[in-house]
Amino acid sequence: MERPLRIMIAKPGLDGHDRGAKVIARALRDAGMEVIYTGLHQTADTIVQSAIQEDVDAIGVSILSGAHMTQFPEILSRLKEQGAEDIPVFGGGIIPKEDIDKLKSLGVKEIFIPGTSTQAVIDWIKSNVRANP
Repeated sequence: MERPLRIMIAKPGLDGHDRGAKVIARALRDAGMEVIYTGLHQTADTIVQSAIQEDVDAIGVSILSGAHMTQFPEILSRLKEQGAEDIPVFGGGIIPKEDIDKLKSLGVKEIFIPGTSTQAVIDWIKSNVRANP
């Protein structure tokens, strides 16, 4: 029997609004996934260390502050430094469409913009994330 997917939902930086992150966390939990929510104001180092310690299958990053072009690359860089670049990173929030392709070219697997249904996020995770052995 396969274990449930373990997904970390992270809120990096100074962004103080986490309602969307909590909505996604609850939807993933209700879909049968194990969810670890980091809480507000996390650093890239804290997110990556927590992801490794919790043996997560993916990291979902919520950014509403406009710092997405700094925060995502920092998280991806820290994952690589720790030899954990195999942990897929996806995200959502207020991210301009013109930055989505840039983030994907850096290694972010998917970006969900406002208005995306929770079911779309669940379906993407189920299709694109595999449980660690």
